[in-house]
Amino acid sequence: MEAFETYQTPLASRYASKEMSYLFSSANRFKTWRELWLNLAIAEKQLGLPIGEEAIEQMRANLDLTPEQFDIAAKEEKKRRHDVMAHVHTFGQVAPAAAGIIHLGATSCYVTDNADLIFIRTGLTYLLKSLAVLISRLSAFAAQYRALPTLGFTHFQPAQLTTVGKRATLWIQELLWDLRNIKRARDDLGFRGVKGTTGTQASFLALFDGDHDKVEELDKLVTKLCGFEYAYPVTSQTYSRKIDVDVLAPLASLGATAHKIATDLRLLANLKEVEEPFESTQIGSSAMAYKRNPMRSERVCSLSRHLMVLHQNALMTASVQWFERTLDDSANRRVTLPEAFLTADIVLSTLRNVSEGLVVYPKVIARRISQELPFMATENLIMAIVKKGGDRQEAHEKIRVLSHEAAHQVKNEGLENDLIDRVRGDAYFDPIKGDLDSLLDPQTFVGRAPEQVDKFIKEWVEPALADEELKETLSKAGKVELNV
Repeated sequence: MEAFETYQTPLASRYASKEMSYLFSSANRFKTWRELWLNLAIAEKQLGLPIGEEAIEQMRANLDLTPEQFDIAAKEEKKRRHDVMAHVHTFGQVAPAAAGIIHLGATSCYVTDNADLIFIRTGLTYLLKSLAVLISRLSAFAAQYRALPTLGFTHFQPAQLTTVGKRATLWIQELLWDLRNIKRARDDLGFRGVKGTTGTQASFLALFDGDHDKVEELDKLVTKLCGFEYAYPVTSQTYSRKIDVDVLAPLASLGATAHKIATDLRLLANLKEVEEPFESTQIGSSAMAYKRNPMRSERVCSLSRHLMVLHQNALMTASVQWFERTLDDSANRRVTLPEAFLTADIVLSTLRNVSEGLVVYPKVIARRISQELPFMATENLIMAIVKKGGDRQEAHEKIRVLSHEAAHQVKNEGLENDLIDRVRGDAYFDPIKGDLDSLLDPQTFVGRAPEQVDKFIKEWVEPALADEELKETLSKAGKVELNV
């Protein structure tokens, strides 16, 4: 077994961050097991069990596994068919003074489950930091394009105007909810602690000669040594697999957000209004040399679907745990948990890459607005005529006829929308012809979109990113110059 072997997929090997990859590596997993055994021995010694200082020091000096120790562990596991006991014996070889007390009173889940909780907590922290940077990048984008009018779409049909920046706030708001949900899940995490084979702590009660207070203190000491504020008050052999459900739920929700953002970007790329970064030497298609496929956004969609369905895996595993536990959770979780975190990590890093190089094409956006705005402005034209003394019903009929003629030009002849030219050519509209440019100014059709962007960033984004935990990450990430 290689020292940095992970449970990840080939895609994760290519695109996951180094810190997330290492978190779920074999090197980190088995080092964490050794740290758990060390903390257990320290606490047991402190509470009076006859464990020598030499044993503690030898354990502390050999937390990292060498390649030779990985080889020994692999041979032990092949012989014993038990990964935890293989590593108990391997650890004992390099810490011989501790060989007789390693894993004292514990069951396998003492190291496997507690280690998983450590990995989960650390992984959620990594994701929070990555998410904060993505929110920061998209917020800068939203601010830059706060007032740039763009055609809105409902049912993917032309609708009233919004702005490019306002649309981005819809993405950011969902990411803020993901930030909140992931932080909640992390901060709610407890520790399994020292609970024994079926959660009754019977083995530890025997070790301490029936002293219940010492058993409770042992649980508290180990929990504190491992950096957790509390341990779950009751467990079976494992911590409840419902915890995995609670952890993967916000990651699945993040997947839904990411999929929506990436889908919007793919649609905008088709409209040629906004595109993801595309390098000068990048190839979009092996056959169609002109293509600029939104490959990164497509990758986000692909991985996000995987991230969303992993939550279902956790639900099914939690639902089929019999009594104090069954082992049919183990192999499933060894794949599901690392994959969820590695996938979320890749999704966020890819979206960050996209957000830092988004290209907006204002002229294309303006052209599309010009094709649709005349129809949207018809009510304004009617109101303007009435203000000049005209008859509302007569104006409505005039506009209706001209609109249908213009629509025929667009739909049947494939020509441009010439409604405004028809209005200019009709003497009935002479009273408002001097006002047509102002009546058709796209800025007058975006409502409070620019102000909404400003208010949203000031009152929601900035406070969320002002969290002390995130400040250092955002400072290191710095600012990027967005494409104009």
